[in-house]
Amino acid sequence: MWSRNVASVCRHRTRGCLRAPSRSLASVAETPSPLASSSTSDASTPNVVLNAAVILNRSPILTRTPTLFERAYYAYQSRIRRALFNPFPTDFYFKTGSLLEKKFAKEEKLREREAFGGPWLLKRRKTGPAAMDEDGILIASTDQMENIGEEPVDPPAPRIHEADKTGDVKSLDRAGERNLYLLVRAKDHTGKQVWRFPQGGLQEGELLHQAALRDLQAECGINMDTWIVGKKPIAVYQPSLPESTKKALGGELYTFFLKAHILAGQVRPDGKNVTDFAWLTKQEIEPWVEKDYWASVKDILSDF
Repeated sequence: MWSRNVASVCRHRTRGCLRAPSRSLASVAETPSPLASSSTSDASTPNVVLNAAVILNRSPILTRTPTLFERAYYAYQSRIRRALFNPFPTDFYFKTGSLLEKKFAKEEKLREREAFGGPWLLKRRKTGPAAMDEDGILIASTDQMENIGEEPVDPPAPRIHEADKTGDVKSLDRAGERNLYLLVRAKDHTGKQVWRFPQGGLQEGELLHQAALRDLQAECGINMDTWIVGKKPIAVYQPSLPESTKKALGGELYTFFLKAHILAGQVRPDGKNVTDFAWLTKQEIEPWVEKDYWASVKDILSDF
């Protein structure tokens, strides 16, 4: 009995000791008034000016030219496949002596040379409708190809566009193997004409990605089909401004960059806010923009 009473007393005292600090702290703490908290937050929070900029990207439209190592690897794999491949049963698929059998034999010989002899041995010659190749196989003319149900194959388009030859930086067809980014020539926060990405301010209650799309259409026109990749910015730019400029703007200036892709269309600036534009690669952008501006965006642009 005595042990039970002692245990119950200890439990009651322990609970009281544990609750004592909370009661004392609650009595000492004072609830701040809403007026004091609002005045304190207004005094401690600096004024800022937010801009939303768009890094509009045109993805590559051509596959990259393979390197020497890649070419050697593909040639090696091609030779292995040809060496391990079983002979094709031409007697089963083609009539003996037919034009299709001769055509397949010629193409097969070309593939053999391409795999084992190298591409420098493939010398395709322009021949007439009834010409024979160096192996004595009849070369089919255009009319003969149509008679056997095949259309003549057009040669592939050149990888170097006319815009690359003329240096037209406004064309979306230039530098087909590279990523291109849109730069516009417009005024910055000081009123100076500079090259920058399309940007603009935020309206009341507007989100960053909403402002970015609205500012892009305002500066570059509505003749583009674009896609804002995400709702979160991928970079921020804070220029070092003198106090006089901060007072004129209303506080510190922050420009948040959002990534976007162009799917169709072209830039059509109004000539007032934006006077010029260019589609440039990462390496071409650096000499066009300010140094501190370039330092803020260089790591989010593709090297290829």
